[in-house]
Amino acid sequence: MANIKSQKKRNLTNEKARLRNNAYKSELKTLIRKVNDSIGTSDKDAAESNLRIVSRKLDKAVSKGVLHKNTAANKKSGLAKKVSKI
Repeated sequence: MANIKSQKKRNLTNEKARLRNNAYKSELKTLIRKVNDSIGTSDKDAAESNLRIVSRKLDKAVSKGVLHKNTAANKKSGLAKKVSKI
């Protein structure tokens, strides 16, 4: 444990950010799973609507600093490619 007051504060904020980021990543994984499930059932309308939601959430994750922009771009393009194959 740190002895310096500012580092103690920093540790608290880091922990809050870590929990928030984990929650956001978990939500993203759930949404991506929904897209993949709708692709598996060949439901194009559901897949496209879920893809729109996931794309928006991925962009928001990038703006909040949860994900790197290239990671989000790779995920979006991969999902879009799968949806277009239906």
